[in-house]
Amino acid sequence: MRLTTAQALVRWLLAQRAELPDGSEGPLFPGVFAIFGHGNVLGVGAALAEVRDRLPVWRGHTEQGMALAAVGVAKATHRRQVGVATSSIGPGALNMVTAAGVAHANRLPLLLLPGDVFASRAPDPVLQQVEHFGDATATANDAFRAVSRYFDRITRPEQLVAALPQVARVLTDPADCGPVVLALPQDVQAESHDFPDALFAPVLHRPPRPRPDTAALGRAAEVLRAARKPLLLLGGGVRYSGAAGRAVRFAERHLLPVAETTAGRTLVPHDHPLHVGPLGVTGSASANTLAGAADVVLAVGTRLQDFTTASWTVFSPEVRLVAVNAARFDAVKHGALSVVGDADEALRELTDLLGDWRADKAWSARAAVERAAWDCYVDSLREPKPGLPTYAQVVGVVNELSEAADYVMTASGGLPGELVGGWRAVGAATMDVEYGFSCMGYELAGAWGAAIARPEGVVTTLLGDGSYLMLNSELFSAAFAGHGFVAVVCDNDGYAVIHRLQNQHGAAGFNNLYPDCRTAHADPPRADFAAHAASLGCAVFPAADLDALPAAYRAAREAARTQRRPAVVVVRTHPSAWTEAGARWEVGVADPALKAHQLGYLTPP
Repeated sequence: MRLTTAQALVRWLLAQRAELPDGSEGPLFPGVFAIFGHGNVLGVGAALAEVRDRLPVWRGHTEQGMALAAVGVAKATHRRQVGVATSSIGPGALNMVTAAGVAHANRLPLLLLPGDVFASRAPDPVLQQVEHFGDATATANDAFRAVSRYFDRITRPEQLVAALPQVARVLTDPADCGPVVLALPQDVQAESHDFPDALFAPVLHRPPRPRPDTAALGRAAEVLRAARKPLLLLGGGVRYSGAAGRAVRFAERHLLPVAETTAGRTLVPHDHPLHVGPLGVTGSASANTLAGAADVVLAVGTRLQDFTTASWTVFSPEVRLVAVNAARFDAVKHGALSVVGDADEALRELTDLLGDWRADKAWSARAAVERAAWDCYVDSLREPKPGLPTYAQVVGVVNELSEAADYVMTASGGLPGELVGGWRAVGAATMDVEYGFSCMGYELAGAWGAAIARPEGVVTTLLGDGSYLMLNSELFSAAFAGHGFVAVVCDNDGYAVIHRLQNQHGAAGFNNLYPDCRTAHADPPRADFAAHAASLGCAVFPAADLDALPAAYRAAREAARTQRRPAVVVVRTHPSAWTEAGARWEVGVADPALKAHQLGYLTPP
């Protein structure tokens, strides 16, 4: 079949199918996000135009935003579908590097197709080309190498025959899953080749389920049987395996208290008697208390990042860690007894080995007791009080009005701590907190992708004023395309959570909250988020105070469903009221002399 490189690539995308979380079949690549320029408009762009009736193409307004939307598609479908983004060369391509970092850190599939400079080098240097004096093969796209699971530059059409199976492998592999970058020189995109028909045969991708090593499982069972205070910790790998039900049944059979990581939130019903809450810095005091007392932690599907482990202070120094993970890279961390395999299969086989063994009932009962105390604390934070609404109160309103099929999101600043720690699950696996990369701006772009992938419920994203100002262009993209979601914008006058970090580590407030920033104005300007969102085509519902917030959020939900565009709720919030989980985070400390000066020991220079 004689096709151009771009035509062959697009035809291959169409041939790839996926088994979706509900067991149905759908496209592996449900759509492409595109901004065209001289590096891709006449190659990939022309090929996409030929199949526009079969492969939706959504026009973004920043390359970073549309690539983050593609990440949102993957997260919302539990890694069963893959978003694609294409750009021109130079700044368009480099704008997508941040999204690649998000996908890489969060183990999420993403296919990026940046244009590249001429392979022939005939017209060098072309517009936007970065020239390296000592390496003629390097282009701007080499910046993707550090944040790609698989990188290739297609310099001849026939290279696709070998490259595309590797692309599919990485995007669908439970261990190696992550971003794939195919750099496409603009001349090669339009070159032709006789491609084999077999390359375009339909392929159905089902999640591989590698079985764990029998001996490793046996050792894990021995460690658990000897445990006096075991704790089960569920991460994002449990979500992607579809193993939430298996994990809950495992906990019930063996009476294990269950905690969740950030990526594992909403896997367990909130009111389950064995659910102790989320773990870590942005988690709950209930889970952190049990983690500190546990002698064995069975960590399933988690990479154990610092916010989960409170920089490795949340566990007892004597704890025995058993790590079940599809990726050996994650399973061997921190001296864990590693069990490499699929979460669902590992828990199925492990429960058979454990038989009728159960943890001590008194230990298991502590889960409900500790979580009830945490719930009381969160309830107290949600109660109406004089002054500006707090993040906890805003989350409480959204939580109270959400339904089982809804999906809630956030990414950066103070809201991850409020959402992870305070949310009470109303549906299974219905939360996306992008805290692997903590990417400001993901909240709106990722919500666009989630709204494309999840038409059955209302997607709500919560974000601060800083994230809104950083990346809001995809509000217009979603409004233009007809994808509705709710965005709750909490305006607290700046980067409040970093101001908090400054203060907690002995530094004075500087350059985070607006009053601490340099300005030439006696009366500095304020962003009118409501007017701005309206100008981008959104329905807008300002909430003057906490009393007005429920009605505004209800109206926004209805508008998102019926008007097929983003609905933005804007509310002023308190800059220094937080949910505290009682865990520490290892972070850079202020200069000792500065600390001493603030404590009154030194005279300032």
